Amino acid sequence: MWAAIVPAAGESRRMGRDKLLASCGGRPVLARTLESLAAAGLRRLVVGVREEAVPAIRRDVLAEFGPPGVDLVPGGGTRSATVARCLAALGPDVTHVVVHDAARPFCSPDLVRRVMAAARAEGAACAALRAVETVHRAGPPGVIAETLDRAALWHAQTPQAFRRDLLELSHRGGREATDDAGLAVLAGVRVRLVEGERTNVKITFPEDLDPPAAAPEPPVRVGLGHDVHRFAAGRPLVLGGVRIPHPEGLEGHSDADVLAHAVADAVLGAAGLGDLGRHFPPSDERWRGALSLALLRRCADLAAQRGWAPLQVDAVVVAEAPRLAPHASAMERNLAGALGLPADRVNVKAGTNEGMGAVGRGEGMAATAVVLLGRSG
Repeated sequence: MWAAIVPAAGESRRMGRDKLLASCGGRPVLARTLESLAAAGLRRLVVGVREEAVPAIRRDVLAEFGPPGVDLVPGGGTRSATVARCLAALGPDVTHVVVHDAARPFCSPDLVRRVMAAARAEGAACAALRAVETVHRAGPPGVIAETLDRAALWHAQTPQAFRRDLLELSHRGGREATDDAGLAVLAGVRVRLVEGERTNVKITFPEDLDPPAAAPEPPVRVGLGHDVHRFAAGRPLVLGGVRIPHPEGLEGHSDADVLAHAVADAVLGAAGLGDLGRHFPPSDERWRGALSLALLRRCADLAAQRGWAPLQVDAVVVAEAPRLAPHASAMERNLAGALGLPADRVNVKAGTNEGMGAVGRGEGMAATAVVLLGRSG
């Protein structure tokens, strides 16, 4: 299992105020950083913070913007000490760890995943950029002592990722370094360099708070959702909130409405909010037997908190039986009502798998949905 450690216990002296709470593109810096990690698939996020900053972070970041699964841990006197404390707070099920600077809010989920993949394969990895400018080593103040070969030089970034035992080895003995990759090298660990991103800047000065101009926010977003459920005896068949006569229903923790689930996943995907399982896990008894249309409404509310509203839905349900076309209009009305849309903005189609695969053998149903979101307000 993967977890992420976010050292955030610095005092922001060069910024002149707590930079992690500063607004960056309409959201606090720390919120954007946590969102990037969550969007990469990380579900366990441990943030090392100054104790006096905890109330403000809970109120202004986690309560308003933060993804689920965030724990706050008191930081140490140095960056390395903070990471070590967060590492000690992880459960025994965590086998791999990503360490990412709290002040790098522009890191893409793709970069996080690439660094994770390299660490999974080789044990340790670090995002970095090749040096593109001439680098001099100074001797006496203001005097060049040596010009270094930039072909061998890289500028380290985060995320950095490690097999947990290697990261624990790196922090053994209270070593200090400016980043965890440096600590790992001191401990004899081989660290793979992964090409970073020019836009993955570290917030240090007030002018750094502007999001990179290279990534303007589009006025619309598209999400794709897909879900499959097997048939189960003794359960009602519910699709798009419509109860359909059939000898079997679909198996699931909620009412197993495969169509509503696909639409909800598409809404979450378009808003950059992960998937349905992240927000309504089957391990949570609160959602046992829940109406999937109600979960869809909650997903629309989550998207609205990010400033996005549904514009259009197109979905298809694939099943050999029963015949679904007579129920399509009712399903469209229910889905539209849950999303606050006119019924003509929702389209539901039905198809078969022509006898191929599990769905074709009549073992279950599948649904796929595409959702268009636009800026609300």
